[in-house]
Amino acid sequence: MTTERKKVFTQAALDYHRYPKPGKLEVRATKPLANGRDLSRAYTPGVAEASLAIKSNPDLVSEYTIRGNLVGVVTNGSAVLGLGDIGSLAAKPVMEGKAVLFKKFANIDCFDIELRETNPYKLAEIICSMEPTFGAINLEDIKAPDCFIVEKICRDKMKIPVFHDDQHGTAIVVGAAVTNALLVSKKKFRDIKVVSTGGGAAGIACLNMLIKLGVRKKNIWLYDLNGIVYEGRQEEKDSHKSDFSQDTKLRDLNEIIANADLFLGLSAKGVLTTQMVKKMASSPIIFALANPDPEILPKEVLSVRPDAIIATGRSDFPNQVNNVLCFPFIFRGALDVGASEINDEMKIACVNGIAQLARATSSAEAAEAYRGEKMSFGRDYLIPKPFDPRLMGVVASAVAKAAIESGVATRPIEDFDSYRESLDNSISKSALLMRPVFDAASKQSRKVVFAEGESERVLRAASAVLEETTDRPILIGRRDVIFRKIDRAGLLMQADKDFELVDPQNDSRYRDYWTTYLSIMQRRGVTPELARRIMRTNTTAIAAVMVHRGEADSLICGTFGQYRWHLKYIQDVLGSGALHPIAALSLMILEDGPLFITDTNVYSEPTPRKIANTVIASARHVRRFGIEPKISLCSHSQFGNLDCDTGRRMREALEILDSKSRDFMYEGEMHTDSALDEELRKRIFPDSRFSGSANVLVFANTDAASGVRNILKIKAGGTEVGPILMGMGNRAHIVTPAITARGLLNISALAGTPVSEYG
Repeated sequence: MTTERKKVFTQAALDYHRYPKPGKLEVRATKPLANGRDLSRAYTPGVAEASLAIKSNPDLVSEYTIRGNLVGVVTNGSAVLGLGDIGSLAAKPVMEGKAVLFKKFANIDCFDIELRETNPYKLAEIICSMEPTFGAINLEDIKAPDCFIVEKICRDKMKIPVFHDDQHGTAIVVGAAVTNALLVSKKKFRDIKVVSTGGGAAGIACLNMLIKLGVRKKNIWLYDLNGIVYEGRQEEKDSHKSDFSQDTKLRDLNEIIANADLFLGLSAKGVLTTQMVKKMASSPIIFALANPDPEILPKEVLSVRPDAIIATGRSDFPNQVNNVLCFPFIFRGALDVGASEINDEMKIACVNGIAQLARATSSAEAAEAYRGEKMSFGRDYLIPKPFDPRLMGVVASAVAKAAIESGVATRPIEDFDSYRESLDNSISKSALLMRPVFDAASKQSRKVVFAEGESERVLRAASAVLEETTDRPILIGRRDVIFRKIDRAGLLMQADKDFELVDPQNDSRYRDYWTTYLSIMQRRGVTPELARRIMRTNTTAIAAVMVHRGEADSLICGTFGQYRWHLKYIQDVLGSGALHPIAALSLMILEDGPLFITDTNVYSEPTPRKIANTVIASARHVRRFGIEPKISLCSHSQFGNLDCDTGRRMREALEILDSKSRDFMYEGEMHTDSALDEELRKRIFPDSRFSGSANVLVFANTDAASGVRNILKIKAGGTEVGPILMGMGNRAHIVTPAITARGLLNISALAGTPVSEYG
């Protein structure tokens, strides 16, 4: 990094910590505190009831307080990152960062605790005294050998999990990466020779983990600042290092590296040279984990040993050994079963879970976060990426199961399928709401054609369709392009076997498709030549023809281009008296629940009849998600107080709806705040037809609907499912260019679900 780039990076990092408010954490209440009633429950006298209940039964503390989901991140700042003994105060930004990671990746609440205490025995005593506050303790950045002393005392005295992440977190991730590296190199734990540099807390923990995984201690050689750890050595002698003493006269790293299968570096820049690498065994595994500069750079290794398998601690090289793959999820599993400790069985379960996930197809979310990187199992992909949302379900459930089986769980889980599902739902905002849709989709296999089959998002969505549904995807696109992108993305699906491929440039059905299109469009100005050209170039039209011919049940398009351009071809081919676009409905998943918005795309200024039809269609589609609709007709006018265009159209739509009996609740016209705030609505219009908050907002123009949708998505962090094209019998859906692979999977489940399932 150049001096100028370093300066820019430093300022950006400082600004990140300073703005918009100092630090990375805040405390928020989880219960309302808006009136005297709330206050009497939150504090006196109501809080006494919770305290008395816990006094009678201490196990209730996890039900009435945050403790069961609260981790203390504790340090004395004596060994912070690669910065050394910078003190407890300077360590605070790091501990805040650790707390943020717990929350982000595993939804675990954290308090960072920085203690000004250098004596390990006194430090342990202070930590033990905090047991009533926390469900678990994460020890962080405490120097060796003090960290060993502190952890042992705390584990012996405390009845909650105590985990020193610098040791065991690193060891677990290294264990997972080595497991997969050995698979790639076709070697076994019991046969390999290991040379390790460092000898600190993390290094010793890694070596102990390798022994638990099958490496023989006699095959482990440890090298530190004082050279080889050998029997009888007096320099910097301690029991942890002495466990790995070798009966040897060798004293130099250059000597012991010969024929080594694994180099494990947790030391310093430049420790390993290319000459040493040359001496290693075939397919050498080199884990150069020193930060910020590894023991040797990957390019240096590959210059002399192209057969090497390399990992570092850095994100700008493949195979980053990052503790975030471990600690959020091992704590998640431990907390969920009320584990009294984190034992070896739980650590090994964590190792195996991480390793197995890397061997599976990479997730769409991880691919989105790491664009341009090839993520298929092999030399350059030994462990999953931190942003893979499957880590929660896979690793945490494996840890929880191991805790139960090893007898340290106080709240055993009986239904692991439900537990795994709840973990997945906590990461994916849409998972829980989409469950009824996926359940309905599983009852019948359908063929869903993706018009933009060359898009990587579409390819990942198609892979997920194969994994999570019974539907069969059809991809439209050039064969060579699709095959190349499947390979680059590391996807395991195969054309003809797993999915059907339609290549517009070379498909035996081409004549059938253009003649079908011509038969539909010949009296609407389409000539044979134009029909042939459209069936070579317009993938949305091709998809629509396939649905028309019965070769596909539904189509999905719109990952690029303008919505109404796609709609024209869908309407041309699939439109009829019975099938015609009614409106586009978007489900916005917000922190406080779901909210449906319509019409976001189809009619700019819908007539009262169209608005009434939109309301009716919305009610049916909302029920697909297991939600009882409460529909608000939104306008600048409120219950007739303003003579404006939107108000008039909404009032007329209300009259149309009132002309027949409806089996759903609706009300209007009104402002959006009145729709969402029951108390406000009652003050303005006491005779409102429904109670509570509306869950469907119907607007009188697409400007308002799409504007609200986009504001909720960008400013409120809403996750969109849709848009759902209502009125086309579920035979076509047009997404927006911003949609993710997960969004495409969700819409494919909707598209693949028979409309009859919902009446």
